[in-house]
Amino acid sequence: MTRALPVLARIGVLAASVGVLAGCVAGENADGSVGAPAASGVQVRLDYAYYNPESLVIKEQGWLEQELGPGSVEWVQSSGSNKANENLRADAIDIGSTAGTPALLARANGSPIRAIDVFSRPEWSAIVVPADSAITNPAQLRGQKIAATQGTDPYFFLLQTLASVGLSASDVEIVNLQHSDGKLALERGDVAAWAGLDPFMAQTELEAGSKLIYRNLDFNSYGLLDANEKFLQEHPDVAQVVVTAYERARAWIIENPEAAVQTLATAASISPDIARQQLLTRTKLDIDPVPGEPQRTVLTRLLPLLVKDGLVRSEQEAQSALETLFEPRFAQEARGTTSAGAAAGS
Repeated sequence: MTRALPVLARIGVLAASVGVLAGCVAGENADGSVGAPAASGVQVRLDYAYYNPESLVIKEQGWLEQELGPGSVEWVQSSGSNKANENLRADAIDIGSTAGTPALLARANGSPIRAIDVFSRPEWSAIVVPADSAITNPAQLRGQKIAATQGTDPYFFLLQTLASVGLSASDVEIVNLQHSDGKLALERGDVAAWAGLDPFMAQTELEAGSKLIYRNLDFNSYGLLDANEKFLQEHPDVAQVVVTAYERARAWIIENPEAAVQTLATAASISPDIARQQLLTRTKLDIDPVPGEPQRTVLTRLLPLLVKDGLVRSEQEAQSALETLFEPRFAQEARGTTSAGAAAGS
């Protein structure tokens, strides 16, 4: 198992990943087929993710294809914010869904992305231990192996949690595993703890009795929809259609919670109880979708930690990235187009 890599090594790994992604990432059309789109041509390549419920609803309902035409959308799955960022950097997608902190980190390290929508205020991360673990608080994590996915909100949740009890990444052994593999490592006893992400966290909690020993909503950054700047410049009309669909999906989930639970359960191949735990108890959707001050406040608090741990190239670049990350005009235009949007923005 590997320890957390220093920033230069991680940049090297990312560069290698970009090369692979550029050559092999495949999209999925709305009808489930993979490969060449219909004659009308792909107009937008975007991701869907189990941590982004709106994306699952939009994909299932086919709203974008109805608006833009058959074969107009290429869907690519993101298994975590790190994968969404890799796909954005590799130009494999035009729009991707990440947590706020990974979006800031990506822009600070040179990825030309802008946050165009806030899709959720989630409590999707926590520190998880096995059912029979004697660990009951974060201070007991010193010297322990902890699974986390670098470049994602759970990873930054872990760093903040350690700092809150006077520890740092060097005081533990961080095992870099993708979210689903981190869950398996926890259940096998390969690690003492895991910085979890829903729905995998809800799954191990309900099915294996794993315990959430530390929760903190303020350590979870918002869910952001990010777009490549070039795409926004060349296709602002298509970007607007996507953001408006997100507003429609957000309202639909609020108004049809059980149907949304089934959508998530089917897409993620999990039970409705697990989907319900994630979507109805740990995901807040009645929010203002316009990226701005609430997200800036959370990320400003995180800046010193990113600098201290060498996760950004410089403090100046990180501050500049924060000042330029948000592009609110698309969500401002879409806000109020639905009853839920009007309520959140009032």
